[in-house]
Amino acid sequence: MELQITGKNVEVQPEVRQYIERKLNKLDRHLHSVIESQVEITEEKTKSPQQRFVAQVTVQGRRAILRGEERGGTMLEAIDKVAATVERQAEHRKGKLYSKKKGSPSPRSIASAAAELPPNIVKVKRFPIEPMSVAEAIDQMESLGHDFFLFLRDETEALNLVYRRKDGNYGLIEPESR
Repeated sequence: MELQITGKNVEVQPEVRQYIERKLNKLDRHLHSVIESQVEITEEKTKSPQQRFVAQVTVQGRRAILRGEERGGTMLEAIDKVAATVERQAEHRKGKLYSKKKGSPSPRSIASAAAELPPNIVKVKRFPIEPMSVAEAIDQMESLGHDFFLFLRDETEALNLVYRRKDGNYGLIEPESR
């Protein structure tokens, strides 16, 4: 597993790096196909000392992406909280994988691309895209906490988009050429 640790407004000491590695290596119990993990520690100037440090973790596996963000009064407290959050997501994902053995395969990854950007685009994310069913796309969208999810549909081999409607149900956008 490749682990990238960065700090914003704070220097991440070697002892803290080792602590993060120990915490995230526990994820291997739940996700055996972790490809890459990114950790970002930020120190913010807040009025509340209990919210001073922000830890963000993104774990990319072969079939899932897990993400967590937590705050704490100390760097280690924020790391402990975000590690627990991501571990809960991994346990949840593992439970879904076992319950789906009889059904369709598990979720894979998300896709996002932009060739030329107008001036108001401030961030671009790129992810490998793999075919999946609509149910897998909805599951992946929910696990990421997003309102929409772009995916390659395994049945039609076309890009589709699922989204959460205001009434709590889901919508599917299928492209149609003229």
